[in-house]
Amino acid sequence: MTTPEFSRPIDIRQADGKDMHIAADASERAALARRFGLVRIDRLEARVSLSRRDRTVDATGRLSADIVQSCAVSAEDLPVAVAEDFAFRFVPEASGHLPDEEIELDAEDCDEIEYAGTHCDIGEAVAQSLALAIDPFLTGPNADEARRKAGIVAPEDNSPFAVLKGLQPKE
Repeated sequence: MTTPEFSRPIDIRQADGKDMHIAADASERAALARRFGLVRIDRLEARVSLSRRDRTVDATGRLSADIVQSCAVSAEDLPVAVAEDFAFRFVPEASGHLPDEEIELDAEDCDEIEYAGTHCDIGEAVAQSLALAIDPFLTGPNADEARRKAGIVAPEDNSPFAVLKGLQPKE
């Protein structure tokens, strides 16, 4: 298994009541930008509070990042500020199911991240939270012009109602 680009392992035995600030350095940000298909990540940091119950660690906090991504239409670079609260739970790796076996998840299970041994990776969890915050269809102010130049009409211009509207007698 390879080490994640933004790895910040923490020993679960020392996690209870721990507050921490983590920040990605330039090489970590560049690697994450490649992984997520971004132009670049100028800043990625998070404040994290940890609490532990037996072998389960709850992590809550806030990530903030400054990223640059390409417009989905014009490909121009768009700066984006990301600020997201997060809450996830690190749980011991399940040994009761096979890798391809279907399992039922409850709503509270969806934020669970399995770990093996005695360490969980706060950095990778923050990186995954950033990935979920990225808008894959982000469009910039020049997107409409780029569509027009490419001859792409807006969906509402191609709707049956737009066609019917065009059939109305002109006054």
